[in-house]
Amino acid sequence: MSTLLTREEYLAIAADTALPTGAFIDGKFQPGKGAKLDTVNPATGECLATINACNNDDVDLAVAKAREAFEHGSWSRLHPSMRKDTIIRLCKLIQRNRRELAVMESLDSGKPIRDCEEIDIPESIHCLKWHAELADKLYDQSAPCGDDAMAVITREPIGVVGAVLPWNFPLLMLAWKIGPALATGNSVIVKPAEQTSLTALRMAELAMEAGLPRGVLQVLPGDGPSVGKPLGLHPDIDMISFTGSTETGRHFLRYAADSNLKKVVLECGGKNPAIVMDDAEDLDLVAGHIVNAAFWNMGENCSANSRLIVHKDIKDALMERIIARTRDWKTGDPLDPGNHLGALIDAEHCKKVAGYLGSGRTAITGGNIDGAFAEPTIYDDVKPGDALATDEIFGPVLSVLTVASIEQAIEIANDTNYGLTASVFSANGKRAIRAARAIRAGTVTINCYGEGDISTPFGGYKQSGFGGRDNGMHAHDQYTELKTIWIDLSDNAASEQVQ
Repeated sequence: MSTLLTREEYLAIAADTALPTGAFIDGKFQPGKGAKLDTVNPATGECLATINACNNDDVDLAVAKAREAFEHGSWSRLHPSMRKDTIIRLCKLIQRNRRELAVMESLDSGKPIRDCEEIDIPESIHCLKWHAELADKLYDQSAPCGDDAMAVITREPIGVVGAVLPWNFPLLMLAWKIGPALATGNSVIVKPAEQTSLTALRMAELAMEAGLPRGVLQVLPGDGPSVGKPLGLHPDIDMISFTGSTETGRHFLRYAADSNLKKVVLECGGKNPAIVMDDAEDLDLVAGHIVNAAFWNMGENCSANSRLIVHKDIKDALMERIIARTRDWKTGDPLDPGNHLGALIDAEHCKKVAGYLGSGRTAITGGNIDGAFAEPTIYDDVKPGDALATDEIFGPVLSVLTVASIEQAIEIANDTNYGLTASVFSANGKRAIRAARAIRAGTVTINCYGEGDISTPFGGYKQSGFGGRDNGMHAHDQYTELKTIWIDLSDNAASEQVQ
């Protein structure tokens, strides 16, 4: 874990950091042919940089260079251990430049610098290292075919991958995608969210410094219609990996259907429940998990536990502790390490969150938004059909629903179009495990909040996901094709003589 600097030291780093202003195509920065794109500091409204964004022509060029690199084999056919070594060199460069990347991420996204330093940068490095180390340790298979044949089942890189990123975890989601995609030998074209392009561009530059061949990792800044849609429709892209809203995810399925039936993996939204039963132990600890689950990263987190489903017999005691802990979560300048919460991403999103805060209900704590800064907010006595219980607000808003039994809690937990994550708090191990099995979600934690770790697959049921999983060995599956090589070992001549 990094030792945090002072606000003044982070401001000094910000003043000395050169920000990228173009696309990264074929191993170098070059101006995109699209419109100018201002990248804005969400906390201040200040324009950090004006980027020469990309359009369809840039997409065509990047895809051609990616395909050229893939077919050349300088990366796709490189020995897995050598791919591993290159990615580990990249990790060392990230570590060397971690302060710059952390400040860049905070400025660009409004994320608290403490999260960038202590979570996003270390986890991004860990993710890339983990997938790099797996590159030369995943064995292929042989099927049981008897003495007269041999079947070798082998993985091959899928080809050219389009990775479309969200704005809430720009650097970490980049690592989640390029880690397994590069480790398995693919060429990758990254489209960062238009609000948060800076760290992806800097990472591409560091990857070239680490020895990644030209065309293997390219970054195309721009908006959805100018870059995302052309990537989705491009006939020479073999796969799209997307993290973002369910609405946008639907578009990529349509693009695949309308083009070359490219593979699509989606990690989309969530309206995730935390169930706390009457036998939950250590309510102080539970309250800490609930507050972190609801408000971390300003609630701009697809796995946020934004619904608290609590048993009536312990509700008052738990809520007292949650409200007390919420007061410790300070909101303010993202570059001040004393703040737990920073700024919401942009004016459009602020307006969306403000609409829920101004819905006419009285919050039991919080409820205010000042410019880009929203207070941690809790609404009590929410009913299952209320918008606060059904909509993914993507802000620091916790909705509290009261139940009288585990059966009612599970029914409410599953009463959603989403199914990304959930949490269950209970001292009864059997009841907790049965509840975890009954909840339709990709990750269910027991007596804690979390997403597992890099070794466990992450993705969702229902409208939270489609086609595959991030993280774990399973992530490598989505970036590879399976090939069966069947070898006939029978002695046909000898067989004919016997007959």
